[in-house]
Amino acid sequence: MIGILKKLGYNLKNKKTIYLVESDENEEFIKESLEKEKYIGIDTEFNWRNTYFPELSLLQISTSSKILLIDCLKFKKLGFLNNILKDKAKTIIMHSSRSDTTVLNTNLNIKLNNCFDIQIAEKFINGGEIKNYGFIVAKYFGYKLDKSETNSNWLKRPLTHQQLEYAADDVNFLIPIYEKQLKNLKKLKKEKEVISEFKKETLLGNQELYISRLKKLKKASKEERDIFLWREKYASEKNLPPSYIFEDKFLKTITKKIKNKKEEPDEILRLFKDKSSAKEFLKFIEL
Repeated sequence: MIGILKKLGYNLKNKKTIYLVESDENEEFIKESLEKEKYIGIDTEFNWRNTYFPELSLLQISTSSKILLIDCLKFKKLGFLNNILKDKAKTIIMHSSRSDTTVLNTNLNIKLNNCFDIQIAEKFINGGEIKNYGFIVAKYFGYKLDKSETNSNWLKRPLTHQQLEYAADDVNFLIPIYEKQLKNLKKLKKEKEVISEFKKETLLGNQELYISRLKKLKKASKEERDIFLWREKYASEKNLPPSYIFEDKFLKTITKKIKNKKEEPDEILRLFKDKSSAKEFLKFIEL
């Protein structure tokens, strides 16, 4: 741990020591910190602007006594976390779990199935309203979170002290909020109903990205769906946002032009933003 595992400071809000973990050499430290824990809080910081898959930057993990900030741009071998986090004897606590389960699934091939989502739990407790993490923390602890780093550059290194404090705060309150919410849910006799909702969200995060996107094409023809799936496949292979190939609004137009056998290929190509993808598309439709 010397010079590799940095003790950032003591978080007085819930008395947890914060560690910045930046090297594969610290695998045993992470294992020792998590293996005996029954409750684990998790959050992720990532970038999802110019790629098909989200780019994981930081994995934040909280336990009863520690907060681990794992730099995923430096700590490359995180496969060992799979068995730890999928342990059914553990409860993984998150806020807005679908996005974080998606990031864990696409980046680390970790498919969680034992989650407690404090956002969903709060929705059942307060009568159906969706509340953000800051609201929930303030409600249970009277503490106002500093959210100024929400849209900062999480892929830039070194991370600033402000970013690390922000990241630590994002997991610091998860376990104590879970404990309070669970009591409330039991009083309301909604525990089973909420758990069912957690499972639905987790499944959505664990599925392939194209599945949820395809479901939005409710009235699409078979041809439109085929073209849509081609774009998803190509985008995933090149790790590009699908909109970088062609925009959704052109899907019907492209489909119609293909059906029109008299249409020149150039009339189709001009609807594409990326020339190389357009050429591959022509091969796909065998024009």
